[in-house]
Amino acid sequence: MTAMEVVRKFSISYQTLNHYTNFGLLNAIRKTGSGNKRFYNLSEVEKNLNRIGDLKGKGYPLKIIAKMLNNIQ
Repeated sequence: MTAMEVVRKFSISYQTLNHYTNFGLLNAIRKTGSGNKRFYNLSEVEKNLNRIGDLKGKGYPLKIIAKMLNNIQ
């Protein structure tokens, strides 16, 4: 799924998606042949956004959340 599809489906801003991707919270695949677009795996995005929301709700900073998600995967 494209970045724009993620933004629309999960009602997050494009800036949030970029931030999470750059921070390592979401993994994107770059396809240079398609205009250098980023593509995401739907189930992974859904799972990670739920985890991010839960952990942010408990007060964890994104830096710690990134470490936690990387240890799980």
